[in-house]
Amino acid sequence: MKDRIPIRIANKRAYIWDVDDLMKIRSEHHMCGLLVGTLPHLSQQNVFLGIPSQLMPEEAALLVEKELAIFIDDTNAYPEPSLSQFKKWNDQQRQYIKHQQTILESDNIKPPEVAQRAMSEEAIRKRKERELKRQQKAQELKKLEEQARDASEQSVFVPAVDDAVSPSSRPDTPSISAPASYNISITAPSSSLDWYSPDSVSFSTIEAAKEAGIWDFPSDLHDRARYGVFKDLWEQGFFMGGGIRFGGDYLVYPGDPLRYHSHFCATVIESPTHAINPMEIVAHGRLGTATKKTHLFCGWHDQKKKVSYLSIEWAGFG
Repeated sequence: MKDRIPIRIANKRAYIWDVDDLMKIRSEHHMCGLLVGTLPHLSQQNVFLGIPSQLMPEEAALLVEKELAIFIDDTNAYPEPSLSQFKKWNDQQRQYIKHQQTILESDNIKPPEVAQRAMSEEAIRKRKERELKRQQKAQELKKLEEQARDASEQSVFVPAVDDAVSPSSRPDTPSISAPASYNISITAPSSSLDWYSPDSVSFSTIEAAKEAGIWDFPSDLHDRARYGVFKDLWEQGFFMGGGIRFGGDYLVYPGDPLRYHSHFCATVIESPTHAINPMEIVAHGRLGTATKKTHLFCGWHDQKKKVSYLSIEWAGFG
């Protein structure tokens, strides 16, 4: 069980907190999840989200069924620390804060050196590359400014370029002292705490997690149909994502969604005898064609545990 990916369950939702685990399920098991992490002071932004990654119930259940992951009751994995454990943690925090204050208040260390100390070698390399590009752009802007001055003498209107670069990046502008920026690495998961104890609240099967009351998917025919369709498409090598934006249950990708557009928008049909309104067929066909996708009706047979597929694509008649 040590090689399995830990899926932490909170409020019956599945999360992955480790970046390496997230990369593993994406590259090896073609599952993506959805990044939902944000910063406390930017809680309303939804453009650049980070860990944790929330898995669809189908993804989490399939990883556990295939013995690739385990469920961990995250709420109960952190028992109350002992007095010695809490004192040790508190002392470590105080020492860390004191260390940072000592570095910042030291007169012998200049701000750039402090920033470099906090950054990894990769971050330093990228920063040097950005600085080089900034200098090159500053030189180009200086040439544009000279051309603008020459043009202004001839009463030719030239758009202003003063705002295109910050004053501190221009070679002909006196440097303005500004607070140096620092990179502080904060570990997102708290599993490194001394009192973290997941062994007693880890579950290697879906049935065990259901008995413990931390998981309930799949619970009915609708869930079984969704799970059966998801599993069948996954076993064929597809990536799946949420399809609500395109009027379906899943978007079906031939490869990683970062490299491919989805080819199908799939709708789950709970039974082979389930009636489909003709207007639904027209609507799905038109919508799928308008978004350059083929709509896929996926019929689940609960007794045979099999899926049948019917694709719909709008065609012109003339």
